[in-house]
Amino acid sequence: MTAPALPLRFHPLRDSATMLRRNLKRMLRYPSMTVTLVGMPVVLLLLFVYVLGGTLGAGLGGPAGGRAEYANYVAPAFLLMTVTSTVQGTSISVAMDLTEGIIARFRTMHIARVSVLTGHVLGSVLQAVFSVAVVTGVALLTGFRPTAGLAGWLATAGFLVVVSFALVWLAVALGQASKTVEGASNVGMPLMLLPFLGSGFAPTDSMPAGLRWFAEYQPFTPIIETLRGLLMDRPLGHNGWLALAWCAVIALGGYLWSKRLFNREYAR
Repeated sequence: MTAPALPLRFHPLRDSATMLRRNLKRMLRYPSMTVTLVGMPVVLLLLFVYVLGGTLGAGLGGPAGGRAEYANYVAPAFLLMTVTSTVQGTSISVAMDLTEGIIARFRTMHIARVSVLTGHVLGSVLQAVFSVAVVTGVALLTGFRPTAGLAGWLATAGFLVVVSFALVWLAVALGQASKTVEGASNVGMPLMLLPFLGSGFAPTDSMPAGLRWFAEYQPFTPIIETLRGLLMDRPLGHNGWLALAWCAVIALGGYLWSKRLFNREYAR
């Protein structure tokens, strides 16, 4: 008499690590996606600092003045834009897996369902960290001179990981909702535009009343101000708590939306 077969068990951590390796290998196999996602913030950074920096920086005051002062002011906005550009690639990757039937195949395998999404999330966060490091190096070459010490740099790195994690979950949901690669390539554009409609490139008090109200209360403004304060060793005030609160809301909303979309497709 043979013993009954033991039921197979899910291993979410092991399965998530497998999916993470899969996504990292795909990034290495197709580096053009990463180059494209990093290239846009780099080109815009060079454009704003070298073409517009002399004029825009003159109105910021400070001892440096002009282009150097504007490089210090605008660099945090481009670090955030780097993250938003990277998560746009996440939406495209998720949509590709959906349209090519990869996720449908994963659903038939004995793996933890959550690992399919967490693999995308963790891989994209690592890609965002690499992209931010590249853009930070370019910003330093253009004249960006942060005054933060080691603690400030570590806090900045940790905060950027938190922001990346939150926005990546939103991007995973957007990629599932769009269902096509073409739709996913466009659905993240508002995230690229929000830094322009905040304090990233000009102080909010220089804007018209209606736009100023939107700029001051949209989520990216406290995030940019927190990055600016950490890098330039300035008091964060209430911006730090607001930024963390927005990140928590975005991460939770993106996770719940992603889970709902994934389970709905799974039920079919």
